[in-house]
Amino acid sequence: MVEKRENEPASTSNRTTSERTSEREMVITRTFDAPSRLVFEAWTTPELFKQWWVPKSSGATLLSCEQDVRVGGSYRLEFAHPKATAPMAFFGRYLEVIPNARLVWTNEESDDGAVTTVTFEEKDGKTLLVMRELYPSKEALDVAIEGMDEAMPETFAQLDQFLIARIAGAKRI
Repeated sequence: MVEKRENEPASTSNRTTSERTSEREMVITRTFDAPSRLVFEAWTTPELFKQWWVPKSSGATLLSCEQDVRVGGSYRLEFAHPKATAPMAFFGRYLEVIPNARLVWTNEESDDGAVTTVTFEEKDGKTLLVMRELYPSKEALDVAIEGMDEAMPETFAQLDQFLIARIAGAKRI
């Protein structure tokens, strides 16, 4: 079963697409108007990651972000949500880290956690980002898609805006 969706951000020409490529895998893509080193840095630097990761419309707040971005290193993200009675945590470890090119990590907060692979391919100063989420079962992906379909386009649009502002700020200096 392959499903493909295309979502448009509010103020750029870039689009986020999501495609269910198998019963267990979802692939999300977007091109960013920034070099891969800046996009990679936004994914791997806690102070930067915190500025764009949580979809604003969700009402959630990223309470803490710990990232030890190296093979065998770990990450932990803690969120507060107005509808939750306690903070939620997402955590895992990095399996592969190739600066400016590729990140692979586990999602260990549940038995249904995915292995996430993000690649950063630069061409002419733009970066094609491909995020693959491989789940242990069809049912696990079915559950994850419900939140991912709305959250990832908004999250990637926020990253796009973050990168645009960061590049504009660097040009003023």
